[in-house]
Amino acid sequence: MIKLSNRLAGCEESVTLAITAKARSLKAEGKDIIGFGAGEPDFDTPDNIKEAAIKAINSGQTKYTAVGGINELKDAIVNKFKKDNNLSYGRDEILVSCGGKHSIFNLFQAILNPGDEVIIPAPFWVSYPVMVMLGGGKPKIVRTSEKAGFKMSPDAFSAAITQNTKAVVINSPSNPTGAAYNEAELRELSKIALEKGLLIISDEIYEKLTYDGFHSSSIASISDEVKQNTVVLNGVSKTYSMTGWRIGYAAGPKEIIKAMTNIQSQSTSNPASISQWAAVEAISGSQETLVTMTKEFEKRRNAMVDGLNAIEGVSCIRPQCAFYVFANVSKSLGKRFNEMTIKGSADMANYLLDIAGVAVVPGEPFGDDSFIRLSYATSMKNILNGVERIKKAIGELK
Repeated sequence: MIKLSNRLAGCEESVTLAITAKARSLKAEGKDIIGFGAGEPDFDTPDNIKEAAIKAINSGQTKYTAVGGINELKDAIVNKFKKDNNLSYGRDEILVSCGGKHSIFNLFQAILNPGDEVIIPAPFWVSYPVMVMLGGGKPKIVRTSEKAGFKMSPDAFSAAITQNTKAVVINSPSNPTGAAYNEAELRELSKIALEKGLLIISDEIYEKLTYDGFHSSSIASISDEVKQNTVVLNGVSKTYSMTGWRIGYAAGPKEIIKAMTNIQSQSTSNPASISQWAAVEAISGSQETLVTMTKEFEKRRNAMVDGLNAIEGVSCIRPQCAFYVFANVSKSLGKRFNEMTIKGSADMANYLLDIAGVAVVPGEPFGDDSFIRLSYATSMKNILNGVERIKKAIGELK
């Protein structure tokens, strides 16, 4: 039998993709399933973006491009950073990759050596720790609390730093909590990172999906010194409902971007040429659809949060960003349904899928087993129906 690589220890299938696949399988069998698991907008990709892709096909833009992306897309990204974040980058400080996940993977491969630690606040996006380990590093998890808005305090950050710490991940706005740091909070964290010589990894993929008048800030915009010690990660998947197009990008110090580009040249080469031209239009074209989508997400968020907080044994804070609710189900853990005991979030997720026909994601892979994640990137009808099903199922636990 072939022995697999040791680096695969702890590398399992993404739980978010697994729960989505299970829900789709049950639907295919004719089961009535409401899905709150998927991390993608349910809106179609805007027509102007699709038309740009069709134009690219018809004009023969179907060949290899430069590994790091076409200049037109790099320029669109440079202009986006200048306009939205007051950040100035050159083309050699931008790398376009095959989705936001690919950008993060390239980064960890480029910067980590065996034993290097990366501080990751929990709850965290499920792939961060695994990607750190695949890069040879060690994830250093810093717990945050619901009471503190799921944000890492400066004291907790400082306490987690050791002589082996190489970088810190700041995911703001956050998946799975929908929390975001304000500018003052980012300034405090950046001060500590600079003092300790740490690279700041700023995942800003949800920056445009904000509510209640909140404006997401990029930590790199605090000062030139912070910018030179930060890699900003972003993409078009969430903002423009382009998850399947697979375009993400990174901006940062040119030596890091060059290293990431070299890695990409030996793995995937360039992102799909057609998707790149579509992304040019997404970033540079009309933003009207984004405004409409965000307004609808805000309505859905309110309906889901209000509905969940009306369920005995469930509670959640109102997220400022993204399209997720991280619901506290700790008061329902330990209860039973027939012969089944709900011991943790995985049991809760399976119970809700099997009994209520509602797909949610357990919180344990995100770093907190007392929670479940629900996505409100689905119709209002599904939200109201699904929350009512959850209420009934939770009420049947004894």
